[in-house]
Formats: sequence, structure tokens, C-alpha cells
Amino acid sequence: MKPSFHPRLINDAFSDPGLFIPFMFQRRALLFDLGDLSRLSARELLKISHIFVTHTHMDHFIGFDQLLRLLLGRDKEIHLFGPTGFLGKLEAKLAAYTWNLIEEYENTLVINGTEIQPERVLANTYTSKNRFRPAGAPRESPFAGNLVSEKSFSVDAVILDHKIDCLGLSAREHFSVNIIKEGLAALGLPVGPWLRDFKDALYEGCDGAEEFRVTWRDEDKEQRERGFTIAELKKRIARISPGQKITYLVDMIGSPENIDKAVRLAMDSQHLFIEAPFLDRDGDIARRKYHLTAREAGLIASLARAKEFTIFHFSPRYSGREEELMDEAQEAFRSGR
Repeated sequence: MKPSFHPRLINDAFSDPGLFIPFMFQRRALLFDLGDLSRLSARELLKISHIFVTHTHMDHFIGFDQLLRLLLGRDKEIHLFGPTGFLGKLEAKLAAYTWNLIEEYENTLVINGTEIQPERVLANTYTSKNRFRPAGAPRESPFAGNLVSEKSFSVDAVILDHKIDCLGLSAREHFSVNIIKEGLAALGLPVGPWLRDFKDALYEGCDGAEEFRVTWRDEDKEQRERGFTIAELKKRIARISPGQKITYLVDMIGSPENIDKAVRLAMDSQHLFIEAPFLDRDGDIARRKYHLTAREAGLIASLARAKEFTIFHFSPRYSGREEELMDEAQEAFRSGR
């Protein structure tokens, strides 16, 4: 089965953390953390619709300026999420520049900022037409764990302890729709944008007698159209499978409370991306810096029944010794099971 999410770490394990999650067959992507983005192309960055900043330490937030510069002068709407104090940090970034000419741009950049506090969520909007000033007082709503819920996927968060609030993040497909090419060929239908509309219809719960019109242009550029029921198309060209779950955990002390929260968030993840800055024998340093050890990372992956896990965010003290961290995490993963 081909999943919709294709996550990959942006940088190597010693560099700024960040997870890029593009959607298959869509010009759409999510971003977990906003550190050094230089390894992402402009084309990839322009796909991003939602950015989730775990916390605003420099290695998790310095990429905002690079992204902002790329997006200026384009019609684009992006959503940024971060922990307690995030709106103030976002507004400070935006206020650091002089915007006296930007309202003359033909295009409009819209930034929707959301701050996640333990009991509530604060949201505000900043547009280039308004020189990125806040659009009034923040809007407030309760926080119950969910940040985004769309037709095909959702993103949830927990607040972890890094001596400051730090977000743990999990993205889940509601289910995965894989197109059967042999079914398309048997019906004489081409691959095309109509498949995205068909998948959207399935995500919206349509799977019966509802009509669906397939439209495309043939080799002579002539408009073609055929009608089907959703149920017929689903039976002939679609294979439905459970959606995958991707979890991202970084910058957290290995306290019992943090580990419990992390395990519950990551439970049954297809892929867990988890920090492992220190070896267990350097656990005193890890605790002083409010980070995990590789053993704790492997234990969390095991307790959460992760199908696969990747460790990253290594301390530079282990340069050339990456295998020690990986071996320790794998041993804890196997023994925890």
C-alpha cells in the first residue's frame, strides 16, 4: 500500500531538527519544526500549508525568516502553531522588519498563528495587506489535544517538559486510498486531477450511489466525460487501507510524566521520529539539559508499539560515534518488548 505521507528528516542527525511531510500526488506538505531549511528546495517549501514549531529555541525556529522571504509577493496562506508564548515570538519576528511598501503588493500573504497553552488555544491572523499587524485581540478556544482535523488527516499534540513547554506532535491519516492502475486501464480512464476529487469524495464519506463525473482531455485535447457511482468507482479502482500515523518527539526530559505523555501520543505509530541526544551513561547531562537518552528513546518507541523509529538530534560530543546511540536505542527497543 502506498501511504499519503512520505516523511523525512530535513537535516542529518547532528543538525537542526525538522520533519518534512509531503503528501503523495498533492502540492501539499506539513512541517514539524522550523530550523535550518536550506536542504529543502523552494518548490518543496511552497508546498507547506501547516507548520508546527515544538518550541522557539533557535535551532527550531530560525528558518522562519527564510520561509517568510520566499513567501512574500505570493498569494499564500500558511498556519503556524507553537507552545506558550508563541504568538508573542511570531509577532516579534514580523515586527522586526519594515513593511512600508508591502501593502502595495498585488498578492497577499496570510499567516495564521496559533499558540497552544495547557488549557487553551490562542489564535490570531497577520496579513501583508495589514503590514503583518495582529488582526485584533487573539481568539480563544479550549485545548483538548487536537490542532488540525481535515478530511484526510489530523494532527494532535501534547505539551512536554523541556524546562519550557515543548510540543510533541502526531499526524494521522484517517485512511489511505490507493488507486489500482489495472482498474483504471480496464475502465479506459486516465490518471489525472479528477483522482484527487475522487479521493476527497471518499474522505467526505461518499461511498454509495452518489454520482461522480470523471472529466479529462484526450490526446487530441478534446474534453471527455463519463459518469459513475462512487460505489462503482471505489470497487473498481480503489484499495482502502488503514491510515498511517507519524509521531515526532524532540527536546524533552525523560521524566515519568513526559514518558507517559509521549507513549500515549505515539501509540501504534507507523514511524516514530524521536530525539536521542545522549547515551545513557551521560544521563546526568541529559537530565541537566532536559533531553532524552538513547535508551529512553528506544524504550518510548517500544512502549508505544512503534512499527519503526528513527533517532536524531544527537549531541556533537558523539560525532563519529553515531552507532553507539543507535545501538543503545535498538537494544532498549528490543528489551522493552
